[in-house]
Amino acid sequence: MACGLSTYGDFSKEQSEFSDKWSRFSDWLHCICVVTFDLELGQAMESVYPPGVKLSDQEKCNICYLAFPDSNSGCMGDTQFHVRLRSRTALTNQQIIYNEDSVPTLRADSSHYWGFVYFRQVKDPSLPRGYFQKSIILLTRLPFINLFYKVIKLIAPKHFEDGERSLEAACHDINRWPVLDSGQNVLLPVLGSVFQSYIPNQQTGKITRSDIAKQVDSSNIPHIVASIQDVNVFDALSTLISHLHLLWELVLTAEPIVVMASSPTECSALVQALTNLIQPLPYSAEYRPYFTIHDSEFKEFTRKQYNPPHVILGVTNPFFTKTLQHWPHTIKLGDSTTIKTKLRKVGNTKLLDTAPGVYTQYKPFLEKDKAIIKKLHNGIRTDRPSEVQTAMVKRHLLELTQSFMIPLERYMASLMPLQKNISPYRAPPVPNPFNPEDFFATLQQSGPQLTTGIKGDWNGLYRNFFRTPNFSAWFHQRHSKLTNKLHALQLEALAESDLKNWSIGKKEVEIVDMVLKLREVLKSNPPVADNTRTLLARRLDDLNCVLPDDMKSILNAPT
Repeated sequence: MACGLSTYGDFSKEQSEFSDKWSRFSDWLHCICVVTFDLELGQAMESVYPPGVKLSDQEKCNICYLAFPDSNSGCMGDTQFHVRLRSRTALTNQQIIYNEDSVPTLRADSSHYWGFVYFRQVKDPSLPRGYFQKSIILLTRLPFINLFYKVIKLIAPKHFEDGERSLEAACHDINRWPVLDSGQNVLLPVLGSVFQSYIPNQQTGKITRSDIAKQVDSSNIPHIVASIQDVNVFDALSTLISHLHLLWELVLTAEPIVVMASSPTECSALVQALTNLIQPLPYSAEYRPYFTIHDSEFKEFTRKQYNPPHVILGVTNPFFTKTLQHWPHTIKLGDSTTIKTKLRKVGNTKLLDTAPGVYTQYKPFLEKDKAIIKKLHNGIRTDRPSEVQTAMVKRHLLELTQSFMIPLERYMASLMPLQKNISPYRAPPVPNPFNPEDFFATLQQSGPQLTTGIKGDWNGLYRNFFRTPNFSAWFHQRHSKLTNKLHALQLEALAESDLKNWSIGKKEVEIVDMVLKLREVLKSNPPVADNTRTLLARRLDDLNCVLPDDMKSILNAPT
């Protein structure tokens, strides 16, 4: 395996020059990799664009192994799929700014790259092995799944036809894309085509559809309307619809799940569909749409001396049947040649070698909504368009997730201390602690039964949820929001206060302490309106007026 192109020495100057030249490209993509099959070395990194991009040797190795389907998959022709791999590289400044107002499920990933793979395998008698095998991979921090699938589908075939020039041209085109920002329509030109899309923000809601993009008339350039992240949930789940509510619970509670399929296209599509089942709640545990035995995290995810981690893995190698047999939940898809995999009841892991189905000992906390399952099965029988089926699945699960989360949102809001406890002269109070038993006490009056007819052990489901990364991420975000709100209210109270009157009778050290605090606040870009900042600056002037001249000189002396 030839994983790397070269070793890195002192490249700080080179990186600075690279950042200056390719800053806009780096906000949208990290790089474009070309991986080929070398007869002596195996999968090898042929080239990386743009030149000078930073990748660690470990990242290169993982990319090389993830770029090709397993040999047993037998993927001939062109194959598309996507992967995720860990990264220690920091986000760009613009990606950090973008994340502040982005929809949570569309934020730039601070700990992972997304890789969008286009693999071609065709017979070629002129080559030693008799086959041409090569992959083009778009590497990015942005989970713009639908968009980047279309971009790589345009870029890769042109590279196979025209060689390096097409990838160089694509990189220069992408480097001229608009600023990465949410809440805007974007036109993204690449290789003679223009992708047109809309990136939602928190104000415009959770809209990720392409139909609100403004139509641009142009007879010269073809415009390809592409949604950012429309995941066709139904197509991936069509053989598993009877288990829809079971799968929703497994994903909500971040249970370890392995998806076994015959191709990376199938397993990556299903893993992605699973993580979308609990939207608008972001799936915050680890997941790998396509995973191989060569991955650097293989031992971490497969070791048997501990409970399986909170991970969803998509695999195609039959080796995983035995390696992951201790995992509690396995979804085995039928062969890609099968039009519809037979729906099976929860089964025995001994059948894994042969029979497709969902294998688990998990007992759902909630009852099925049989009406929606019946509607979806009727849709299959009548060939209802998959877009309509997907819309039905998404709406039903969205309402179910909201029914589950609304009581938590309501309880979290109740943890806000009373405004009368906020003093302009003291540190802001902290939110009251989250107490599960207090939360359960609220459910009788304002539980999920107010918004859904689905019955079951909701309390038991909540208890499981509280132990998951999904809850931890949600709680951390809501707690931070409450803390920032309390900080803002305290600063607003301070801005409206009479500090001259407060200073009467105070020791000089107390006044100086307040002066330093106000300076620090004004320097740190506080989360308040501009008029509040102006008032805080006036309060600082008020205090400066009451200080003796010698202390003013010390405080105002240049540092």
